[in-house]
Amino acid sequence: MAIGVLGLTVGLALGGVVLLAALGFVLQRTVDTEAFRTADAVALLAAEDALPDPLPVAGGQVRVQVVDAQGRIRAASIDADRLVPMVRPERLDRDRRQRLEVPAERVGLAGPVRVVTVPAGTAADPLTVLVARSLADVRHSTHVVRIILLVAFPLLVAVLAAVAWRVVGATLRPVEALRRGAEEITGRAGPGRLPVPASGDEIHRLAVTLNGMLDRLESGRVRQRAFVSDAAHELRSPLTNIRTELEVAQRLADRTDWTAVTANLLADTDRLSRLVDDLLLLARLDEAPPARGTGPVELGALLAEVAARYPSPPVRVAVPPGPLWTTGNADELRRVLANLVDNAVRHAYGSVVLAAEAAPRTVGPGARSYHLVTVTDDGPGIPVADRDRVFDRFTRLDDGRARDDGGAGLGLAIARELVRRAGGSITLTDAEEHGLRVCLLLPATAAEEGPQPAP
Repeated sequence: MAIGVLGLTVGLALGGVVLLAALGFVLQRTVDTEAFRTADAVALLAAEDALPDPLPVAGGQVRVQVVDAQGRIRAASIDADRLVPMVRPERLDRDRRQRLEVPAERVGLAGPVRVVTVPAGTAADPLTVLVARSLADVRHSTHVVRIILLVAFPLLVAVLAAVAWRVVGATLRPVEALRRGAEEITGRAGPGRLPVPASGDEIHRLAVTLNGMLDRLESGRVRQRAFVSDAAHELRSPLTNIRTELEVAQRLADRTDWTAVTANLLADTDRLSRLVDDLLLLARLDEAPPARGTGPVELGALLAEVAARYPSPPVRVAVPPGPLWTTGNADELRRVLANLVDNAVRHAYGSVVLAAEAAPRTVGPGARSYHLVTVTDDGPGIPVADRDRVFDRFTRLDDGRARDDGGAGLGLAIARELVRRAGGSITLTDAEEHGLRVCLLLPATAAEEGPQPAP
């Protein structure tokens, strides 16, 4: 506000200076115009050799003289000097009109005095008409305006500063309320909201936006706290098993079956390593931006590669009739299928089927084409009410899908994040007879855009 008032002060000062200069210029031009009008009228009389004596002049602040080439006064107004010209002869230019300033005492008017000259007469008898007008009224008018500006200017600046203070204060009052609310939120634990002003202006929209940001931050903090708590709980279990194995082995000493202890420790270590790797992967997925389209991947070959890691039966692949290309990261898609197959094998009764086909154009967002990849098992399935919840981290359902083989409830969460990064989606449906089918929609790539498969 101080900068604004200072700028306003400078602007008003410059405006006052310009006003005074323009007023003085206009008033002086008015005086010159009236003097020239009087001089032209007298010059017309001189050209007709009809100069009266004395010269008729209206007003007491005007003096008129008509002088010849020798500087003699031929005619004058009633108040003008008849012996001494108002302008020295050497300053006169008898061939053009002039504007001159002369001392006030030479004319007998209150100074300063403006004199205009107009050539008159004939070529045989050249004359010059001199008209003098006092500029005292002009100077008085500009002085009065200057005094008024000097008096009114500080008052105007003070009034405008007071108005600006009130307006700026009223404008910033909601901002101060937001600041106090933010300070209170910072000083206490738990969620909080900023006060939203009733006005529908930018401050209102800012408060709404900040409250939305606080809600997202609180939601993220809750998820992070739950994630850390679940991670700590999951990490505690294998560490507790390892500690127990070692303590028992230490107490039994020579009676310890070190082969069995080593096998148990390796199993817990593998489980701990897998859990740490999954946690690190989820952390990287939360931080890294979505990566789309790192290269063409042929889904049939990828399904066969993943299925080769498992015995057949139970895992088998329904080979697609032709190559199906998608755009994505091959390692991430391989990890997705491995997690889904691991989960299916863990809970299948006797069969796990991997298949891929071109999805109808009506399936999937937008008008682009998608490929449908399915992983079907004949296990107990998942209730419809829980099919969205199982994609949350560290989520387990009943004993049929519990931590029977070391699962931590992260496989489906990782799969969903990786599929989103590939630009696809993942859903759970019922199998045709019984069991669970996992459906992946992956964006299709034209065959000519990717490398052609070997015959």
